[in-house]
Amino acid sequence: MNPQDSQIHFCAIVVSVIRRKVPFPPVAHDRPPPGEQLNLTGEVTTPRQAATVIVLRGGAANLEVLLVRRTPHARFMGGVWVFPGGAVDAGEGEGDAAHRVAAVRELREEAGIAIEDPGSLVKFSRWITPAEVVVRYDTHFFLAALPGDQDARIDGEEVVDYGWFAPAAALAASQRGEIELVFPTIKHLEQLAGFASADALLDHAREREVGPVQPRVIRDGERARIVLPGEPGYDG
Repeated sequence: MNPQDSQIHFCAIVVSVIRRKVPFPPVAHDRPPPGEQLNLTGEVTTPRQAATVIVLRGGAANLEVLLVRRTPHARFMGGVWVFPGGAVDAGEGEGDAAHRVAAVRELREEAGIAIEDPGSLVKFSRWITPAEVVVRYDTHFFLAALPGDQDARIDGEEVVDYGWFAPAAALAASQRGEIELVFPTIKHLEQLAGFASADALLDHAREREVGPVQPRVIRDGERARIVLPGEPGYDG
């Protein structure tokens, strides 16, 4: 696993076609967030296939999700808190089966959590990085309940910390500057915060289809603004 390629889901700046309970406000940056450098060449990069797992615990009682922290020494997304995930390897095939195999592998490698059946993962969203960004991924997000009595185990090198967060608590910690999150992680946490329990979230996700929506990055002078479908400026 290439540590510069593996943790890529957080630079895929898109939103799924989930019926959202939380609005997605436009986000503006004085400079691109880590790992989201704008493409100034005019040549659009083909997105690399990737997968990630949002691990849930709490059952019918509540909802917590697993976030892991990349080492601050990483050249790519150093110090950022993310959901475990990474790129699909060439030998893992193509299509949905390959995304599931990659998701399970990355979860085991980065968080020490073993899921025996990739088919048990519940598809949640598909995020595609805007054409305006250099490094692009077509990332498939899956949900999984924490198996049995397992807990995360990190290697202390590529991943240096982990935590179980209620989605709203993770967002609040980010706003206080206690953890660093990037746009796609924030938007997923906003969606997850609308559910009272892990079971309710899984039930919801099993009953709907997931399709991709690709946002745009619009430059306004020295600032870059992320615009999602339906927002002013998206079709301009």
